[in-house]
Amino acid sequence: MDEIIDKETFYHLVDLAAFELGAEEAEYLRREMNKQIKIIQEMAAVPIDEEIVLTTHGITFTPEISPDIRSDIGLPSGKAEDILKQVPENREGYIVVPESHHTELE
Repeated sequence: MDEIIDKETFYHLVDLAAFELGAEEAEYLRREMNKQIKIIQEMAAVPIDEEIVLTTHGITFTPEISPDIRSDIGLPSGKAEDILKQVPENREGYIVVPESHHTELE
């Protein structure tokens, strides 16, 4: 198989994405990416008659045939108390969640 993504390029991308991959995971992922690129290239090589209009959706939704946009109305479920009874901590009707730890990237 032709390697579109060689090992050097792949590991450069892995470093940029800050992935932590074992050797087997990395090689598997690189092979799969190359397979997908090959399939995309094969599909791009299929000749398409220039008179055929490309379709991005099965149905063209013009303003005349588009359904009306429905109103976005929030309705209470009536189950707030039951839900709040199940959480470890709540305050004034809101669920309290622990602060998430994060690392600043340089």
